[in-house]
Amino acid sequence: MNRSDVNAICLAMRGATAADPTTELDSWKVGGKMFACFGNRDATRVSVKTDSPETASMLIDAGAATKAPYFHKSWVSVGFDADPAEIAHRINVSYDIIQKALPKKVRDAL
Repeated sequence: MNRSDVNAICLAMRGATAADPTTELDSWKVGGKMFACFGNRDATRVSVKTDSPETASMLIDAGAATKAPYFHKSWVSVGFDADPAEIAHRINVSYDIIQKALPKKVRDAL
């Protein structure tokens, strides 16, 4: 998997928008809230939100992810060399967490 593949997954999410591509930090948002992020232009990982620091810790301990630098403990980074189904699943979970936390009015407008 590569950055283009991950972008395609994110683009397919209802209401997902890409951040300004001229910035150093590429991210995907829903309702103005980030659900996926690339650290820099040369990144080989995508950072995503989990439901809790405990889940993030479990994924890190299992070797399925690493700590996402500069993010809250509930975020992890998943390498592009991981199983494509796992990457897609992690992005979907992150999107769902962020989307469900949006105010109802914002969710309804998506």
